[in-house]
Amino acid sequence: MNDFWTTILDFAQTTTTRVGKQLMQDFGQVQADQKADGSLVTQADKWADREIRDAIASTFSGYGILSEESDQSFPGTEWCWVIDPLDGTTNFTRGIPIWTISLGLLYRGTPIFGYVYAPTLNQAFHGFWAGSSGLATPTGAFLNHHPIHTSIDSPSNNHFFNLCSRSTAAIKNGFPCKIRMLGVASYNFLTVATGATLGGIEATPKVWDLAGAWVIVQAAGGVWASLKSEPFPLSSGEDYSDRSFPTLVVSRPELVPVFQPFLDGVKI
Repeated sequence: MNDFWTTILDFAQTTTTRVGKQLMQDFGQVQADQKADGSLVTQADKWADREIRDAIASTFSGYGILSEESDQSFPGTEWCWVIDPLDGTTNFTRGIPIWTISLGLLYRGTPIFGYVYAPTLNQAFHGFWAGSSGLATPTGAFLNHHPIHTSIDSPSNNHFFNLCSRSTAAIKNGFPCKIRMLGVASYNFLTVATGATLGGIEATPKVWDLAGAWVIVQAAGGVWASLKSEPFPLSSGEDYSDRSFPTLVVSRPELVPVFQPFLDGVKI
C-alpha cells in the first residue's frame, strides 16, 4: 500500500478511535432532540461532527466535506469525505451497544474508501473499491485488519436477513431467512460483508449512511442493489439532506431475485 492510502487509512483509524473514546463516555447518558425529518440528534452527534470536520480540514487541504449534521450539499470537489459522526443515535441514547462512526472518501463523487468503527463492539471495518474510477487502490475488505468476505451459503431458517424499521412489510409467509433488526444502517450492511447475514434492506438511508459501507460491502464480494435511484456519483451543488436511497444488499448475485419479491410492499 503506497503512502497516500496509508495516510488515508491511518487518518480514519486515528480519528474515529479518538472520537469514539469520547462518545463512549456519553453513551446512554445524553438526551436527544428530534430533527425536522423525525430522526434524533444529540450534542454528542454535533461534537463528533465538529471534531471529524476539523481533523479533515487540518489534514486534507482542498478536500470537500459532506456531513449529516452540517454540510449537506456536495461541494463538487474531486476528493470529498462523507461523514456520519454517529449512525444509530436512537440506540446510542437508549444504551443499546450497536452504533457506529462512518467515513467514506469519494473520488469524483463516488466512494473508493470506507471506514466504519463500532466503539462498543471494538470493531473497525475498512475497505477499498476502485470500481470504474481508474485509481490504483489497494483491494479488499477488512475487520480489525483481517480480511472479510460475504457468505456463499444458500438461504435457510438458520440464516439471517436484516430489516430496518420501515421495511417490515417484507415479512411474509415463506420468507427464506430469520429476520433481525439492528437499528443502524451501516452496521446492517456490514454484517453482510462479514458473512454473518445473507442480506439486508434499508428503506430510507441517506448518502452518509451508505458511503462507508458501500465500499466495504462490494470489496467483500457483496452485491449492492439500489431500489429507486443510484446514490453515486453525487451531483455537484445538490443538497442531500432530504434524499433517500432505498437499498438491498445481498451476499452474492444469485440472491437478488430470491429476496426482491418480498420487498414489493415496502414503501420506498
